[in-house]
Amino acid sequence: MDRIDKKLLNLLQRDASRTNVDMAEEVGLSPSSCLRRLRRLRKTGVIDRIVAILNPARAGRVLKALVTVELKLHGEQHMRRFLDLATAEEAVSQAYAVTGETDVVLMLRLRDMDEYDALCDRLFRDRTNVARFFTMVVIRTAKDETAIQL
Repeated sequence: MDRIDKKLLNLLQRDASRTNVDMAEEVGLSPSSCLRRLRRLRKTGVIDRIVAILNPARAGRVLKALVTVELKLHGEQHMRRFLDLATAEEAVSQAYAVTGETDVVLMLRLRDMDEYDALCDRLFRDRTNVARFFTMVVIRTAKDETAIQL
């Protein structure tokens, strides 16, 4: 990946709706050369996917919460089972298996507390292998960046 690839990737991360011609002009390439580079970056997996980033509040997901989860039983099959349950939930926007005292960290985008309560019933109670969970509701976001520094 050279300097021009990095410039193109930074442009895409800021605004993926820009035209190929516009990006080519900004980085000093012909449109065809720019398109070849972008196709190569997609094919090699550097560009994972191109998405629209929504405003959560305007999309009806006004609450953001982080949940740490400790499982009762450990091992790959128990972790996989819980992660499968968690990732099937539409309110779970991110799910991570992590090291340390906590086994899983979830990022939730919720409509309201009723949705949170129903999610708790499905994910954290009864036969879900959860020993305990702790929820932190976000009151202020200082930084929420999707771009990866190159």
